[in-house]
Amino acid sequence: MEELMRAQADGHHPELRAALHHLLGAGGKRIRPTLVLLTGNMLGADPDKLITLAAAVEMLHTATLVHDDLIDGALLRRGNPTLNARWSPASTVLTGDFIFARAAKLAAETDCLPLMRLFAETLAIIVNGELTQLFSSRGIANRENYNQRIFAKTASLFEMSARGAAMISPVDEAVVEAMRNYGCQVGMAFQIVDDILDFNGEQAEVGKPVGSDLLQGLITLPTLHYIEDHPDDPNIRPLLEGNYSVGQKQMNRLVQSIR
Repeated sequence: MEELMRAQADGHHPELRAALHHLLGAGGKRIRPTLVLLTGNMLGADPDKLITLAAAVEMLHTATLVHDDLIDGALLRRGNPTLNARWSPASTVLTGDFIFARAAKLAAETDCLPLMRLFAETLAIIVNGELTQLFSSRGIANRENYNQRIFAKTASLFEMSARGAAMISPVDEAVVEAMRNYGCQVGMAFQIVDDILDFNGEQAEVGKPVGSDLLQGLITLPTLHYIEDHPDDPNIRPLLEGNYSVGQKQMNRLVQSIR
């Protein structure tokens, strides 16, 4: 799978090859393609198609990270410089677009039209979720909003990983649906754990400052729980009013309280 992903820039501009190799060599747990491979192996999928789908899923994920880092102005990911730390915004956007295109090409090589539809639908869900977050006014979201956001951001691609592997396997629709639900639930749990680690983890472990989501105005499940349990805490009043321009000390106190 790793060889197949790295080969996607062969014959293209040298800077594209260098960028793709930099991104693929920057680490990452490869959880989504692992889910593809485990699901497909369990269900008897063709090994070549399975590897191709796993590569497509990981490249789609990589492309979303390239654009996310540019949108967020992030200069580091997993301790390594992001593309936008090295290149212009235009070059970064185009590289992300190239990786999206190669991911779609790999998905098409499975020769499964329903899977191609799923690929396109998943990408649309991810982009719509990001736009919704960008244009939403700040303030306290409810749990339904939170669940919708993390499905779009994370669980949709986990869902595609498990469902897609089932779609190229010799199984009936009931199994495909069961794998879809399984992938969705794994993805939701994965993001909730990540949101908890944003408060309880160490910066060296999670790769970002503790409480960084809250400091950026992003309300996650730990914060929602804290607000429900401590409605009279004066430190949460600015959040209830959608005001995140409070002093750093007050925000740090709130982060420590949530921890």
